[in-house]
Amino acid sequence: MNEALIWSSLPAPAIIIDADENILDMNPAAEGFMNNSAKWLRGQPIWDRLTVDAPMEKSLARARANGTPLFVNDVDVGPGTRPPLVCNLQFAPVQGHEGCMILLISPRELAGRVNQSQTVKSAAKSAIGMAEMLAHEIKNPLAGITGAAQLLSMNLSNGDLELTDLIVAETRRIVKLLEQVEQFGNLSAPERKPVNLHDVLDRARRSALLGFGAHMKIIEDYDPSLPMALGDADQLLQVFLNLIKNASEAADPKEGGTIRLHTFYEHSYSLRRADGSGQSLPLQVEVIDDGPGLPPEIRGDVFDPFVSGRENGTGLGLALVSKIISDHDGWVSVDSVPGKTRFRISLPQAPRKQKESN
Repeated sequence: MNEALIWSSLPAPAIIIDADENILDMNPAAEGFMNNSAKWLRGQPIWDRLTVDAPMEKSLARARANGTPLFVNDVDVGPGTRPPLVCNLQFAPVQGHEGCMILLISPRELAGRVNQSQTVKSAAKSAIGMAEMLAHEIKNPLAGITGAAQLLSMNLSNGDLELTDLIVAETRRIVKLLEQVEQFGNLSAPERKPVNLHDVLDRARRSALLGFGAHMKIIEDYDPSLPMALGDADQLLQVFLNLIKNASEAADPKEGGTIRLHTFYEHSYSLRRADGSGQSLPLQVEVIDDGPGLPPEIRGDVFDPFVSGRENGTGLGLALVSKIISDHDGWVSVDSVPGKTRFRISLPQAPRKQKESN
């Protein structure tokens, strides 16, 4: 079999590095990961083009000198032009070429997101069951409590009115929480059609600026050639509204902040399902803010139901985002440090033969 055909067919990014740690060659998967062509990258220092959040020089030098493989697990790796991915790295000597090493990159973030989406779906079923069981038993008595408190307030002094107002406010808050749980569980399956993501983002931006995001500056950074997505426009609008609202609520209410809506096309992104089938996810939407970032203790669990970094948050907004994107066969991830939080949505492209629906 043709060796070049095998090389180009490798699904994992593979890069050959010479004795001086310059790039000799890479396969098409690596070109996609590096977001650049092999022709342009050949001869360039590998560590100028690939960032690895781990000390590599001494370990790689020993592996090269001894002619032995080197394995590095669970490190952040990226080309520097986009958020890094959690990857496993494998170095091995190239037989017959002294000093040359082959580097295999195995991104783990997509697999983690697939597993997490299944967890979210399972948690969603629990939330649905809880809502169905408790909604009738709790919401009706709460309505009675609210009505009774309002009647009592008609004959009370101003000092006692504070107590009845508190009863009314708290019962309404509980009812609102139950309604959010019901909304989380009662979303119908998406009616997927060709969708112009920029139109949906513009609707979300205008709605935010008129309400919860009035104190924010929202910047559009769109790829004008972005093809149609295959999705449910109303459900995707809910996703973008939730992400913009999260960013707006994280910002200082007086000073505000900046949210950037960024779209681009990335042909190398795909989702591999448990049954072995694959789904290309080339359409990328990023919601980036300059707020304080996610609290470290919840950063890995923000898409789980009832996990929130806000004092009075319900923890359902991002769980709803994850559920909707999972139902679209897409992928959502987050990269957050103080001063910059980036939520990234990856979606499938609509078949070219379909036309945009009105």
